[in-house]
Order: sequence, then structure tokens, then C-alpha cells
Amino acid sequence: MNGLRELARRDALCAATVRALTGDEALHYRGGRLYRHLRPVPFYAPHLRGERRDEEDVDSTRGAADASALRIAYSDAALHRHMTPDEPVERMVFDMLEQLRCETRVPVGMEGVRRNVRHRFDAWSLACYEAGLLDSDIGLLMYTVAQMAESRLSGRAVLEATEGLIEATRAALAPSLGHALAGMRRHCADQRAYAVHALDVALKIGEMVRDVRHAFVENNASSDDEKEEAARTMLGAWFDIDDEEGSVERLALAASGESTAREASGENYRVFTTRHDKTIRPAALIRPALLREYRERLDDLIAARHINVPRLARMLQAAITVPHRDGWSFGEEEGRIDGRRLAQVVASPDERRVFRRERERPHADCAVSFLIDCSGSMKASIGPVAVMIDVLVRALGMAGVATEVLGFTTGAWNGGRAKLDWLAKGRPKYPGRLNEACNMIFKEGDASWRAARGDIAALFKADLFREGVDGEAVDWACSRLAARAQARRIVVVISDGSPMDSATAQANDPNYLDQHLREVVAKHEAARMVEVLGLGVGLDLSPYYRHHFAVDLSSAPDMTLFAKLAAWLGARRRHST
Repeated sequence: MNGLRELARRDALCAATVRALTGDEALHYRGGRLYRHLRPVPFYAPHLRGERRDEEDVDSTRGAADASALRIAYSDAALHRHMTPDEPVERMVFDMLEQLRCETRVPVGMEGVRRNVRHRFDAWSLACYEAGLLDSDIGLLMYTVAQMAESRLSGRAVLEATEGLIEATRAALAPSLGHALAGMRRHCADQRAYAVHALDVALKIGEMVRDVRHAFVENNASSDDEKEEAARTMLGAWFDIDDEEGSVERLALAASGESTAREASGENYRVFTTRHDKTIRPAALIRPALLREYRERLDDLIAARHINVPRLARMLQAAITVPHRDGWSFGEEEGRIDGRRLAQVVASPDERRVFRRERERPHADCAVSFLIDCSGSMKASIGPVAVMIDVLVRALGMAGVATEVLGFTTGAWNGGRAKLDWLAKGRPKYPGRLNEACNMIFKEGDASWRAARGDIAALFKADLFREGVDGEAVDWACSRLAARAQARRIVVVISDGSPMDSATAQANDPNYLDQHLREVVAKHEAARMVEVLGLGVGLDLSPYYRHHFAVDLSSAPDMTLFAKLAAWLGARRRHST
């Protein structure tokens, strides 16, 4: 748990540094990667790629953040794209050289930034050497170019540990690259003039790589498939050409895209009709006897996991609560002098209990709303989800945190009455959302867990699960929570996929609801009235939610998972308004 908090704190500090150096408030870190709003900021320079978050080398992490900030501040992205070559090797060499140029533009007086940036490059250089990336001809060539360029631009010597290893390659490259490297150093302050020389270097290196690659493939593979695989492996080991993210996702990534219907119509998100929308209380639709069976089933699932709810409540209290002044404690042996006891000091000089101390108690000025995606695919996971929700609601209540449990689905499959209305009106083009939205309340924010425990069990009602209009549901949950008096308000969206309503997708395009969800989340993040967190059930929800966490609920959650969730909520506390 402390490790998760440390990583979150490191991300927050790096983001603050980047925003301070660039003046761009939309930049933030997520999972060790720099984002602008909900989109990752692409950097292909090899020494900035890959995560070093689990290492003790904090300076390397800070160096990557500082280098990214310098790139954003001192590089014209449009000019760089215009001059970037098309071939992947040339493109990455050109990008690396532009990154190294920006790293020479450290403002006067910021020696800490300069030191961090250089440390990052040196740490990457040493890691390449230790990982054996210099053993191949292409690896040695690329590494030597990086060392030569950085040394020429910064005026430093190349890394001492590898100086002997690259000496022969550096001597061989000097005649062909020397003039261009000198021009790069001369025009460090002029991106356009610098780019001419950097492009010359990139094109020459690309040609050399192709020659080496061709010779390697011809000597080490026979069939065309083997040749292609050998070539991809040889280059991918150095540049990860096929993986622009620089890492392999452990969980599936939620699909995301732009709406072509929105662009074609020139309109914002719209709803064809709200006449059939409704908000229901599912427990009221279930026979009391059946609801009791649902509750017994949920109790059996929780009992089988042996969850220590009081211990979890203490974890959540430590993670979420903040100190609150609660008067004074008198008769203390240290603190502030209590003026009322000065006479006692004179009468009894040995008396030490003449001080007072301000008393602080943990105060949970917080409300949490759990918004559950009740689409058809979530039906298979509803058992573990219900266990997680019930335990968290009970523990948060013991910690003094107000909670509510909400859900969203549609009133019908494939559009229902809303689609029939659309058909009756002649199928107008780009109708917008085309289904009956159905919002559900399983627990009110002011109700206790004990009073609402039966209603929470209504999650087992199978016919609730249809399709999902996520963006409107998130907006609804946020508006409910924003009306509460608590200082901190959190909406936790629990989902296993992208928004999906077949009628809306067919009448508009598959990304219509998808784009709206991203816009809604971005709107509430900018307003800072409510924190919106995405809890992915076996899915990475990062395309939608800036703060996200993925869980594997193939089996019911245990204390290990609840501890991680408590740490996740606690890590977000320092980011709240």
C-alpha cells in the first residue's frame, strides 16, 4: 500500500513540475506516462520510453519528467511533424535528436533540472549496456549515435563505462556525421535550422541500418516469413517500433474513438427523446421473499471470503479522513503554556502538567457514490461486484463516509420505444442517443448500510442488465453528488467495457456514446466539484478516466484487493480540491 502511495505521489510531483515548466494545466501523469487531458503525449526518443517507476532511482523518473517538459516548452510540434521523415528508423532518430536539442535549453538557474535530465540519459545508457542491447550491430550503431549527439550538444564526455566499446564505431561515423553534428550544435536555439542537420543524420543512419539489417536477415533466415520476423525482432528490441506505448498491457484496453457522426452533423451530443427515460428503485420491483433470497446469497458470498470489515474500515479511515481540530487537551506535559496554570508553576516548580495541546480527530468530510454499469456483459461478474460494493459501503459507513449505490442500464434492448418514435418520424439522420435511459438507485446517500442492505442485494435481479449509456449516467451521478455538503465528493464508475447501445450505434456511429463519455469525464475533472474514478472489471479504462484502477474479479474479492482499493482512494486524496 505504501508503494502505491509513493508511486501516486511521484506522479503528482512530476506532473506539477511539467505543468510549472510548460504552463500547460492539462498535463498530468497516469501510470508513469504523460497525458494531456485523456490523450497520451507521444515521445519516441528511446531514453524517455519505458517505465522506471518501480526502481529506487527517483532522479531518473524526475529526469524523464523534466525532459518531457523541456520538449513541450521548446519544440514546435507542428514544425517537427512537418519535417519528420516517414520511415520508422529515420523518424525515431530524428525525434531523438530533437529531444536532445530541447534538453540543452534548460533555463538559467535551474541546475536541478539540468542534473535530472543528464542523470536520466546516463541511467538509460547504462541500462542499454547492461541489457545487452549493444551486442548487435544495429544496437551498437544506434547507441553510438545517441552518445555522439548528446556529447556534442551538451559538451560532456560520453559515458565512461561504454567509451571503449563504442570507440571504433564512433571513429567510423565521424567522417560522415561530423559536419551535421557540428551544424546541430551551432543551431541549437533555432529548431528549423537544427532540423536540417538532424534530418541529414537521420537519413544517413537509416540507410546504414537498412544495410546492416539486410545483411543480418540474409545470413540468419531462409524463408520470407523468417526474414520478416528476424527484421522486426532486430529493430523492435531497440526501438519498440511495433509498440508505440513502450509497454505491453497486462489487461485489455477499453476501445475508444472519435465520432464521425458528430463531425458530419456539426452538432454536440444530443438525445432524440427523453420521454421514455426513467429512474427506478430495483428493490421495489422484486418480491420481498425473493429479495431476502438475494440477500442471503450475498451474505454467503461475503462470509466465504472471510473479510475483516472493521480492519478495512480503519484502512479507509486512514486513507480518506483528514485531521480536524476538536478543541484542546489540558494538563499535558508539553505543548503550549496554559495561562490559567501560571500560579501553579510558581507554587509548584516541579509540576510539569501545565501545558495544553490542540486536539485533532480524523474527520471524514467525504461522500462516495458507486455507479455500476448494468450492461449485459456485467451480469457474469455481478456476484463479485456485489460483494465488493456491499463490503465497501459497510466499511466506509463505519469510517464515517457517506455512500450511495447507483446503477445505469437501458429500458429495452435495441432502442425500445425511443427507436419506434424515430422510425415513426421518418428516420431523421444523426438522431443522437436512441434508447430509453434507465437510472437506478440501490442505496441513497443518507441511508445506512443496515437500512439499505436488502436494496443492495437487488443487484442480482438478472433482467436489469441490458445496454449502457455511460456518459449521461456519469453526469447524473455527479449532479447528485455535487448537491451534497461534503467537501470531497467521489464517483467511482464500475464498468467492464465501453459505452454500448446498438440502436444509437446503428443510427449514428459506434463511437457516438464513447466520445460523449470522454467529454463528460473531462468536464467534471475540469470543474473539480466531483472526482470521477474508473474501476475497470478486467479492463483498463484509461481511455476514459484520468484516475483509474483495474481489478480481476474472476473470483470474489479478498482483503488484498480491498487494501489496494483503500490505497487507491487514499492516493487520490492529495489531488482533490
